[in-house]
Amino acid sequence: MIQHDIAARLESLFSQRGFAEPSVSELKAASSVSLRTLYRHFPSKESMVIGALQHRHERYLAFLEEDVPAQGRDALSHLYQRLAHWMQYEAPNGCMSVNALAAFPDNADVRDAVQRHKQEILQWLGERSGQPALATELFLIHEGASSAWLVLGKAAIEAARSATLTLLGEPRS
Repeated sequence: MIQHDIAARLESLFSQRGFAEPSVSELKAASSVSLRTLYRHFPSKESMVIGALQHRHERYLAFLEEDVPAQGRDALSHLYQRLAHWMQYEAPNGCMSVNALAAFPDNADVRDAVQRHKQEILQWLGERSGQPALATELFLIHEGASSAWLVLGKAAIEAARSATLTLLGEPRS
């Protein structure tokens, strides 16, 4: 349980401050444990990043699943409502996974953690849409919306919802 709590606190810090800025003393302070305890659970900054990414991944999937309709158009409309909320309140600095890749471009473990997250999102979209053959296209729309959020805000989410409906061959509302 302590590792989970540390990962949650590190996630919050990395989300707010990025990966390059926080010093060891800031990581320790944010984790609310001794330096020894922090390093026992996460022996390197990269392992702290991976722990934070895994925690965020679990939170994001649980957030998407909350009150989601079984599948189809309603499930995807729900996704975009949830994504708008997530971006506004949980990811105002953009996708933490993409930011981690930018901060650690040569770290295979960080890359693997990000790829696992993105692959599960792709799978989730295929399952929830009821059209697994369109999972990659839906994933690109989702990722585009989360990337464009920094520039377009809620308009990015609405455009993604509209593009998704067009892809599914349904009339726009």
